[in-house]
Amino acid sequence: MILRRTLLVACTAVAAAASMATAPTPAAAAARTGATKPPRAGLHLASAREQLTALRTGAITSRALLEQYLRHIERTNPGLGAVVTLDADGARAAADRADHHLAETGEPLGALHGLPLTVKDALETKGLRTTCGSPDLADHVPGEDADCVALLRAAGAVVVGKTNTPVLCQDIQTSNPLFGTTKNPHSAGRTAGGSSGGPAAAVAAGLSSLEVGSDLAGSLRLPAAYCGVYALRTTTGIVPTRGHIPRPPGWLTSSDMLALGPVARSAEDLDVLLDVLAAPAPADAAAWTIGLPAPKHGRLADYRVGVWQDDSHCRVDRDTRLLLERVAQLLRSAGTTVDDTTRPVDLADSDRLFQRLMFATASATATDAAFAADVAAADRTPADHPAALFLHSRTMRHRDWLRANEEREKLRARWAAYFTTHDVLVTPAAPTAAVEDQTSIPVPDRSITVDGEKRPYFDQTAWLNMAGHVGLPALVMPAGRTADGLPLAIQIIGPRLADRTVLDVAGHLARRLPRPVQPPAFTA
Repeated sequence: MILRRTLLVACTAVAAAASMATAPTPAAAAARTGATKPPRAGLHLASAREQLTALRTGAITSRALLEQYLRHIERTNPGLGAVVTLDADGARAAADRADHHLAETGEPLGALHGLPLTVKDALETKGLRTTCGSPDLADHVPGEDADCVALLRAAGAVVVGKTNTPVLCQDIQTSNPLFGTTKNPHSAGRTAGGSSGGPAAAVAAGLSSLEVGSDLAGSLRLPAAYCGVYALRTTTGIVPTRGHIPRPPGWLTSSDMLALGPVARSAEDLDVLLDVLAAPAPADAAAWTIGLPAPKHGRLADYRVGVWQDDSHCRVDRDTRLLLERVAQLLRSAGTTVDDTTRPVDLADSDRLFQRLMFATASATATDAAFAADVAAADRTPADHPAALFLHSRTMRHRDWLRANEEREKLRARWAAYFTTHDVLVTPAAPTAAVEDQTSIPVPDRSITVDGEKRPYFDQTAWLNMAGHVGLPALVMPAGRTADGLPLAIQIIGPRLADRTVLDVAGHLARRLPRPVQPPAFTA
């Protein structure tokens, strides 16, 4: 009798274990039976982390979340001009595949399982028009994804559409002949910035929880500052750039100053996308992976933070100076070691070197005739002429570029020395909040106004340029606002490959700073 009872208990336990081993996850079971709760309205306005949790647990399907996004885009985008190519049918098919996979296997496709998102129109998308705002590329439909877009799809993301950019990313405001102007979500008369104005505006307005933008001369960070969202220029080289326009479609190389990075509404969501994007190019993936170091510290009080509030090379306005003072005081009140006197580099010298290298790298795709004309113009232009820096840099001999690159390496060494005694550096993101939109004015005639003083148009990016040519991770985050409600931002720069440290400091600061104000389009 005891033996029979023991056998019965054992068989029952084995059967229960087998049942548990083969039972579908709650999300998969719900998907198979249809026994899901009604999807939460407005989940498309939640954080990416919250959306991903809901998708994985079956609280909402990818298709249902996508439909929320499509309705919001339909209501909001006509007055904003952020999304320029919408692929509703392709996105629905991808969302259905994600839902079917979860129902059948009980496992998500990847880190971005079923998450709808948009992608900057400078990044090639297989089978989906990619124009980079250029009339010459109005009908360009790539045959393969840019490497970073392939990473998104492999992680399970659903690409909903493409977001606006100036022609070939060559402006710091966003407008082009194909799709017109992207408006700042906080004020239609202000610029959204550029060249990632479409991505920043889309995230700010809730058209996407995450975006991928590109940054050479602040093209990712300036729009984020103006639109009141977060953006990370990643350490140069940790996100593959093949498939970014410019260079032209089909080119395998990119500028050595180009970096791609995530846009989001929080530092935590930036981290979600960084996990996916930080990967070797496909040709290297068989041999190595990228493992970014963990944050340097666990508490804000343990960090050593440099604060650079202003500089004679690029004066900031009163609102921005006061913002940096408040951030410095907040850091001190948290017990952080703050140094507001030591400077890692000379801003003017760094900015001039940045411009020389930027003009040089931009010459790669010039036509033979156009480049010959530039060479001829450079030969007859004296060094003190206003156009000399551009022409002489664009046409420099290879020997001159090697010398400039050596100067860059020495600059990198100075930054590395600074970061032996500092963990991050906090600076202004731009001299002011978002400036007036000037896309109807020729670029040579544009300017900005800082505390009543007329200033050069490209002063907008002088603070952002510090990180670009030396390849450092640099994050922009909303940290306050002007009296009339425009976002004000700060920049956090970290050592090479310390992307997670930069994100961590931003997260600590965000919990102590005023909550960013959402633009009207967010809840439209």
